[in-house]
Amino acid sequence: MTKHLQPADYLKKILTARVYDVAVESDLMAARNLGRRLHNQVLLKREDQQPVFSFKLRGAYNKMVQLSPEQLKKGVICASAGNHAQGVAMSAHKLGTRAVIVMPTTTPQVKIDAVRALGGEVVLSGESYSDAYTHAATLEKKQGLTFVHPFDDPDVIAGQGTIAMEILRQHQGPLDAVFVAIGGGGLISGVANYIKAVRPEIKVIGVQMNDSDAMIQSVAAKKRVTLPDVGLFSDGTAVKLVGEETYRIARGLVDEFMTVDTDAVCAAIKDIFVDTRSIVEPAGALAVAAIKQYVAQHKTKGETYAAILCGANMNFDRLRFVAERAEVGEEREGLFAVTIPEERGSFRRFCEVVGELPGGPRNVTEFSYRISDAKKAHVFVGLTTQGKGESAKITRNFGRHGFATIDLTHDELAKEHVRHMVGGHSALAQDERLLRFVFPERPGALLKFLSLMQPNWNISLFHYRNQGADYGRILVGIQVPKADNKAFLKFLGTLGYPYVEETDNPVYRLFL
Repeated sequence: MTKHLQPADYLKKILTARVYDVAVESDLMAARNLGRRLHNQVLLKREDQQPVFSFKLRGAYNKMVQLSPEQLKKGVICASAGNHAQGVAMSAHKLGTRAVIVMPTTTPQVKIDAVRALGGEVVLSGESYSDAYTHAATLEKKQGLTFVHPFDDPDVIAGQGTIAMEILRQHQGPLDAVFVAIGGGGLISGVANYIKAVRPEIKVIGVQMNDSDAMIQSVAAKKRVTLPDVGLFSDGTAVKLVGEETYRIARGLVDEFMTVDTDAVCAAIKDIFVDTRSIVEPAGALAVAAIKQYVAQHKTKGETYAAILCGANMNFDRLRFVAERAEVGEEREGLFAVTIPEERGSFRRFCEVVGELPGGPRNVTEFSYRISDAKKAHVFVGLTTQGKGESAKITRNFGRHGFATIDLTHDELAKEHVRHMVGGHSALAQDERLLRFVFPERPGALLKFLSLMQPNWNISLFHYRNQGADYGRILVGIQVPKADNKAFLKFLGTLGYPYVEETDNPVYRLFL
C-alpha cells in the first residue's frame, strides 16, 4: 500500500477519481424541521440516493476502474456482509468483470439476494466478518483475484472523498462542521483529506457508536486497538480494527470525535424520516445523532452543520425496535419503577399524582403490575415526557408524594427486557445470576449455550424477543452455587458471546 500520502496528494486523487460512471451526485438538502428545533442550519448529504443505497459504491468503483486489463480479466474479490458487497458487485457488473463476494453464513437472505441480483458470486463462509475475510484471502491467492478492501486503500479512500468535494461545491456559504460516521475509517479519511486541503477552517467531526469505538480508542492509545466485541445495532460501523492508513489520517486530520448511543440513533432515524420521508440504516443516522448532541453540549445557535447520511440498507423488521426506542432516545417517554402500598385506593391515588404532574396531563404509555407482596406493590410505568431531563423531575415528584421511584429511562435491562416480561419474585430462584447476552441470530446459537453449561446449573429465567436484527438479545437467569463461580467465569469465556451481568441491577431486584 502507498504510505503517507498527504492531503495535497489525496486532493489530486479525489479530483481525478472516477465514480460517476456508477454513482450519482447526491443531494445536499436542508433538514428544515430539525434545523428549526436546534436553532442551527442542518444539511443532509443524501448518500441513501445512490443506486445501492450507500456511499460504498464510490470507493469500490474508483479502486476497480484503475485495475489493469489482466486483473479485470481474472476478477475481484471482497469480504462483506453489507453495503461494500453491493458496491463491488455493481462496479464489477459495470466493468464486465467477475466479482466473488465472501459473506458470513449468518448474513440475512435479503443481503445475499441483493448481491446476487447485481451479478455477484456469493460464497458463504464462517460465522463472522473475520472468518469471511480469512476465506476471501485464501480464494484471492488460489484464483488470482484482486482484493477490494472496504476502507484501508488510498483509491477507496479517494472515491469516498468525492462526497466532500460535492458538499463544498453544493454549499459555498459558511460551514462550521461536517459530521461523519466511522466504521473502518474510509469515509472520514476521504472527507477529512479534501476538506483540510481546500477549506481547513471547517471542522471534521468523527462519530462512532459507544459500543463500537475502535477509532476513538486507537487515537487515544496512539496505536491501533482491536476491540474484543462490537455492538451490532449499527452493523455498518461495527468494526473491531480500523485500517492502518485510515487510522493515520484520522489521527492527523480529524478535529474531534464523538460517541452516540442506540437510543440517540433511533431518535435520529425518526428525525431524518420527518424531514426526508426516507428511512436510513443506523449507520446512516450517526452523524445526525451527533449534531443534536453537539448542539446540546455547546449551546450553539446560527451555525451550519452537514451530516453525511451514509446508507439506507435497513432491515424492515428492525423498524419495530427503532420506533420503540426513538421515543426514549428523544426523551419523549420516561420509564419508572414505582413502589406503592398494597392497599385499597393506592392505585387511584397514584393515578391522581400522575394527572397532577407539572407540565400538564400526559399519556400513560405502559403499565405493568403483578401482586407479589402483602405490604407493597411494584409497578412498571411508562409516561410521555416533554423534554430532556424531565424523567428525573417526575421521579422526585413521585417521591414527594410518598411513592418510592427509580428512573429507568436510561436502563438497558428495563428497556430491552423487563418491560416485556411477566411474573415476579420466586422463592425457588436461589443463587440466581442474571446476564444479558448478545447471541448470533441463527439456528444452533442457543444449543451451543446449553451444551457448554454444567448440568448442575439450572436456567431459572429466560427472555428473548426478535428485533429483526442479525443478532438476538437474550436475558438469562442461571442458578450458580457460589462454589462454582470460577467455573462459571470460565464458561462465559468459552462461550464467546458478549454479555453484561445484571445481578445487582435494582430493576431486577424489584420485578424479577
